[in-house]
Amino acid sequence: MSEQDVLAAVVRLLPAIRERAAEAEARCSVPEATIKELTETGFFRLLQPRLHGGLGADPVMFLDCVRQLGRACGSTGWVAGVLGVNAWQLALFAPKAQEDVWGLDRDARICVSLAPVGQVTQLADGYRLSGRWSFSSGSDHADWAMLGAIVRDGQGKPLEMRTFLLPGSDYRVDRVWDTVGLRGTGSNDLIVEDVFVPAHRTLGASQLADWNRPGHAVNPEPVYRLPLGSLFTSSISAPIVGMAEAAYEAYLAAMRTRIRVSGGGPVAEDPFAQVRAGRAASEIDAAWLQLSRNVADLHDWARRGEQPPMRLRTRLRRDQVLATERAVTAVDLLMENAGGSAMRTGDNVLQRAWRDVHTGRGHITNDPEKALVLFGREAFGLDVSDPML
Repeated sequence: MSEQDVLAAVVRLLPAIRERAAEAEARCSVPEATIKELTETGFFRLLQPRLHGGLGADPVMFLDCVRQLGRACGSTGWVAGVLGVNAWQLALFAPKAQEDVWGLDRDARICVSLAPVGQVTQLADGYRLSGRWSFSSGSDHADWAMLGAIVRDGQGKPLEMRTFLLPGSDYRVDRVWDTVGLRGTGSNDLIVEDVFVPAHRTLGASQLADWNRPGHAVNPEPVYRLPLGSLFTSSISAPIVGMAEAAYEAYLAAMRTRIRVSGGGPVAEDPFAQVRAGRAASEIDAAWLQLSRNVADLHDWARRGEQPPMRLRTRLRRDQVLATERAVTAVDLLMENAGGSAMRTGDNVLQRAWRDVHTGRGHITNDPEKALVLFGREAFGLDVSDPML
């Protein structure tokens, strides 16, 4: 199966996924039928290494699939992006850790919560880990989890942030997710109570940031040379762009037949509505074009075996957060002109997209000020140091 085959299969699923969007919201979780169908398309293997039955695919192809899924159901696009990119992150771990997961099940899925909130005790051959981690999207559908925590010395001084890989038997999902937007993501809490994590199932922040990672010993595909902060953050913005596309299509469909009560004429003939449609469409196009261009440029550097320049990495983060901002702006432009009917409860595509993009905007990777400062510092020749690059 090729990358193009996967994209075509994902597109064929979109009508059915769109039909289940309301179910995802009601359940606060993507329906199992959707996860099963996405598994059968090969989507979750796009960023999985070839050694373990994956495609080691072009990251833009992966992001395009995520964007398309976001058009059908924002929550499904979000969960697909997170679970899909976590396969890429596992490919950076030591080969033995990869074998622990994919040696047993090549379709195993991994959820994540990287905020360093856990308590760690370092041992000779590994670590003991405890804590509660929040916002683990798609955790209902995961077999393993990656969790962040800071390793400290005997006096409590922080030494290093590490990512810990745990099987499902080592943690419990606390289903606390009940929100206004992205309701179907099932971004629940994970609870760990004093479990042992062998050393090979951990990865330090310095290893993640390094040009040579442990997983490169067995995974030579260029995609695994991309910085974590570039690919993970882009996988958050891509479904949000898809949500905005869905909102735009729903707005046009509704306004073609709507008669404005105050003026008595068709909204489609209102030049102010036409201007809003034009501005929204341009914002959405700019969001996707820049997002995909930057990831493609980054992948080109990786294909050549060269480290990407900091200018490109900060440009990617700049445009990634602005892609989210543009998507939100576009949906707001449309929602403001959609009338009271758009605010009615029920299976309303425009309203759901409005709620979803604003909820997605709150993700830590979508902080525009922080990303723009990084770009500005690099542009002025100042030092730039950030784990999300």
